[in-house]
Amino acid sequence: MVTRTRFGRFFRVLGLYCIAGAMVAYFAFHAQHGNYGIEAGKALKEEIANLTLERDGLLAERTALEHRNKLLRADQVDPDLLEELARRDLAFAMPNDLIMVLNRR
Repeated sequence: MVTRTRFGRFFRVLGLYCIAGAMVAYFAFHAQHGNYGIEAGKALKEEIANLTLERDGLLAERTALEHRNKLLRADQVDPDLLEELARRDLAFAMPNDLIMVLNRR
């Protein structure tokens, strides 16, 4: 007849608890640091905030460009904008304008 001692049963139970503890530790670690963990969620929220700020800036820039484009339509050209563009791009000046020539160093 084979009898089991308390010593062997103790180590079996201890081994099961160690395996269960290791599994809990493994899943807890990956819940915190994994691809879909808590830290990845925080990084994703931070990236969303940065991209939202960038999107808002681009929308404001686009609105400004659309407004400027609307001022240059062929059916109704804004005379002030046309004069500004002609002076800047074509180096256009009126006869009574004072021109300052600066030496570039």
